[in-house]
Amino acid sequence: MIPRAEPPSSGDLVPPFDRKSTVVVVSAAVLGILFFHLGSQPTYLRHLAASFVLWRDPVFTAGLYTFASAFVLLGLIPALIVKLVFREPLSAYGVRLGDLSFGWKAFVVVAPVMALLSLMASRMPDFLAVYPLNRAAGAGPLAFAGHALAYLAFYAGWEFGFRGFVQFGLREEIGDWNAILVQTAVSAAFHVGKPFGETLGAVLGGLVWGVIAFRSRSLLVPILTHWVLGLSLDLFIVCR
Repeated sequence: MIPRAEPPSSGDLVPPFDRKSTVVVVSAAVLGILFFHLGSQPTYLRHLAASFVLWRDPVFTAGLYTFASAFVLLGLIPALIVKLVFREPLSAYGVRLGDLSFGWKAFVVVAPVMALLSLMASRMPDFLAVYPLNRAAGAGPLAFAGHALAYLAFYAGWEFGFRGFVQFGLREEIGDWNAILVQTAVSAAFHVGKPFGETLGAVLGGLVWGVIAFRSRSLLVPILTHWVLGLSLDLFIVCR
């Protein structure tokens, strides 16, 4: 005789949840939304340009403001959550050199592919309408050098936020591959509104960088190759 299933108790109506995973997902979503609404160049130009300008150049300052916002909201604040709330070392989230013997090989393979993709994108009108994010990057060699350094901070924040905080933060609860899939979905979603090719490519990029991050146990290669992608695109555009 087949036993009859018992109806769920009131306690079963709300599924159990993991505190750490909940904090990771909710805080990543909120911080990402804050970045795209408060860290954008239009926000700076509308509300801050009248009172805060670097080198008397509001366009250049707007670009730096966006990069700094990404570093703080996507990188620094999640890092503080890891240290102060989870009480875990940042090295557990990819902030270390990791497996360099694998890392340099991955960089040698991935970086040229990123540069080639950037060369192709630099000829497309929809990319030309958006990039460089800092529209003053092409003012001269010194301006581009400052842009390059600030852009590295942008990608450090971006990679820690998605590949570090989300992906490494969820792996214990849902497993490595599912953690890669979740961060890929989230990071790709935050590309909506960008050129179609970039938004679609963010899915493949999320998978590739996610696998590299876990395999190398580090965010170093994802940060550097993502930086190569963005910076080479800007270089090709301003050189034209």
